[in-house]
Amino acid sequence: MPTLEIKNLKASVEDKDILKGINLKINSGEIHAIMGQNGSGKSTLCNTLMGSPRFKIQEGIISLDNEELNNLSPDKRAKKGLFLAFQNPIEIPGVHLPTFLRSVVSEVHGRIDPEKFIEELEKNIDELNLKKDLLHRDLNDGLSGGEKKQSELLQMAMLRPKFAIIDEIDSGLDIDALKIVAEGIKSIAKKHNTGIVLITHYQRILNYIHPDFVHIINKGKIIKSGDKKLAEDLEQNGYIKYLKDA
Repeated sequence: MPTLEIKNLKASVEDKDILKGINLKINSGEIHAIMGQNGSGKSTLCNTLMGSPRFKIQEGIISLDNEELNNLSPDKRAKKGLFLAFQNPIEIPGVHLPTFLRSVVSEVHGRIDPEKFIEELEKNIDELNLKKDLLHRDLNDGLSGGEKKQSELLQMAMLRPKFAIIDEIDSGLDIDALKIVAEGIKSIAKKHNTGIVLITHYQRILNYIHPDFVHIINKGKIIKSGDKKLAEDLEQNGYIKYLKDA
């Protein structure tokens, strides 16, 4: 069973210590929700896991299937089976989304027949209830916030990662878009047995995605872990009582 493991992870950005000892183990097919206030270290965790050069590991180990990833570049981590869905995807005019997807899928999984690629692309769009218009658009160029998140979902479905790190994908979504995104994440996790690390501020996306584990992060550490009831308690009572004990 594929496993993503984080041991005593400490990381900094621009010489400021952000992560101060994260320990987490995610098994294939599990959904872990990580919740916390602004500045708690959630996005730093995402970027450090994916290998962004701005984020420096000071101590600890990130491993996938017992293979250390610390010194691997983001593209090599992607080939090992990691995927990051961005909170604010970058717009890249002139890069046709299907062309981009065919290129990255070929890099990760090997060359794919063009006709089979298009068939799989259209099948995923239908299964995930995404806008077919995405097939005619450049990468995130001129897309609404919800359409950009749908584009991230399509990329995840096509790449079939072992583990997907999803950084506040619910940010800025209306209720209809939120349902589409949530159902898409669940579908991908079930179909490909993908392990999910879902970063979020709010419990509302968890009304549609029922995580196996919920973790509260504060000041760069996980201070409390539980199940969905923990997220429900946060929605009702806030973070205060947990931060007092941290």
